[in-house]
Amino acid sequence: MPLVPHNPQTPLANYSLGMEVPPNARWLHVSGQVAVDKDGNTPTDFQAQVNLVFHNLGAVLTSARMTPADLVKVNVYLTRPEDIPALRTARDAFQGVNRPASTMVVVKQLVRPEWLVEIEAVAARVD
Repeated sequence: MPLVPHNPQTPLANYSLGMEVPPNARWLHVSGQVAVDKDGNTPTDFQAQVNLVFHNLGAVLTSARMTPADLVKVNVYLTRPEDIPALRTARDAFQGVNRPASTMVVVKQLVRPEWLVEIEAVAARVD
């Protein structure tokens, strides 16, 4: 049985209002991913940061033998509301047709002031 979206009303963007996970699924809780590459570098512009964040999230999913199709819940933390359109474009490209439940919050600052976006997620898969 696959993940089942529940949308009793239309969401505001490309996400689901609820996601049902079948019994006996493997769960993966992914810590907040930030724009830091393997050498410890952070790009300065938002587009490069959000692409790197999704790359890092994808690497964690791959490590667990999962894909963006297995995402159940995604939490996004932004420091600037003007980055919402670019975030949505990058998110939609990463997730494809999958629409996990999602929350987006604009915060004053992340742990390091140069970070503009952080994304944490929950995924589930029935093997």
